[in-house]
Amino acid sequence: MQSPCTMSESVLSLFRLLGSISGILQVTSLFILVLLLLKVAQFYLQRQRLLKAVQHFPSPPSHWLYGHSREIKKDQGLQLTLKWVEKFPSAYSRWLWGTKCQLSIHDPEYIKVVLGRTDPKVQESSRFMAQWLGYGLLLKNGQAWMEHRRMLNPAFHSNILKNYVETMADSMQVMLDKWEELISHSPHLEIFGHISLMSLDTIMKCAFSYQGNVQTDKNSQYYTKAIENLATMLVTRIRNIFYQNNIIYRLTPEGRRNLRACQLAHEHTDRVIRLRKAQLQKEGELEKVRQKRHLDFLDILLFARMENGSSLSDKDLRAEVDTFMFAGHDTTASGISWILYALASHPEHQQRCREEIQSLLGDGASITWDHLDQMPYTTMCIKEALRLYPPVPGIGRELSKPITFPDGRSLPKGIIVLLNFYALHHNPLVWPNPEKLYREAVCHV
Repeated sequence: MQSPCTMSESVLSLFRLLGSISGILQVTSLFILVLLLLKVAQFYLQRQRLLKAVQHFPSPPSHWLYGHSREIKKDQGLQLTLKWVEKFPSAYSRWLWGTKCQLSIHDPEYIKVVLGRTDPKVQESSRFMAQWLGYGLLLKNGQAWMEHRRMLNPAFHSNILKNYVETMADSMQVMLDKWEELISHSPHLEIFGHISLMSLDTIMKCAFSYQGNVQTDKNSQYYTKAIENLATMLVTRIRNIFYQNNIIYRLTPEGRRNLRACQLAHEHTDRVIRLRKAQLQKEGELEKVRQKRHLDFLDILLFARMENGSSLSDKDLRAEVDTFMFAGHDTTASGISWILYALASHPEHQQRCREEIQSLLGDGASITWDHLDQMPYTTMCIKEALRLYPPVPGIGRELSKPITFPDGRSLPKGIIVLLNFYALHHNPLVWPNPEKLYREAVCHV
């Protein structure tokens, strides 16, 4: 049995412990409160800085916290852009949320000023894409970009491109044969997936020396689907304030889906590199490739790695392959799909294109390089469709120094500028009646 003194000491110890815990909680609460106040002050000062920076560029009304995000809905962003282009000549400020603002420009003279500078790509969106594509040409800046661009430039020599026309035609014929079979069962056909596989098949054979049939390979279908998902999730992440932190994003269901899609994309590109390395190890193959006047894209990368490993690491190699595998097929597939949509929507122009091509090729002849400059009307229809539906609707730059536009308005260093090509292509001050699919200049050729 405890003595009264012992019991008193136990009670006092308990009160001291509770007092200590209470003190710790009070200090913790005070610390959190101070931290919160600092964040609020930081938010306020950052917002005021941005408001001052873009004060000469009117914008649609925006909420102080969620900006224009409610207006820019998933399927209405482009329609909203058209309204803002008409209302705000040259440029307007666009708020994603409280401290995330960019100046969207759609005046050719404004865009010319930005493209005449060397401002870097937007680091924040580059950081998100780098998890998928690595730092290839699409995300590199400055001297590193220049060195890789110079190294890869020979892969796009016109003499190489001439040799690719037959391969492109063969890949297209495989897709058309599939379509013939599919439409015999149903008159409706969703074309984008098939065109994605066809363009992937083309880039794999032309740039990566691939010898299989991508259009019948299930792994390739998984890859194109993964790329489609990654592109969608990238847009969602850029617009969502809660997805900006990598750790938080990876804990979300979408973050986990993003990681899985990245893995599928990387498995595909790793397999392509591995297969080409194995081919080059065959007897006589390496020497035969060395004697070629112009190397394919992947061979240029592999030879650079073999001959000067310090200039091109394995990480750099995969980043360039990931970048060109994606850029070489996805934007191409998007562009072709919209061109076909535009022609289908205007059968009179589609018929003129058909007649022009039939008069050139006859029945059953395959297209060649020399035919490409003998289709003026078809070429203009293609360009006009790409004006209305650009596969890349815009690019961003982060100002490395202040900029002044032709009308005297200016921006300080650090502001993000969006070169909004979609808005430029629909700017009524540049294109009279911009929504008309084919302008009079095309129609009267």
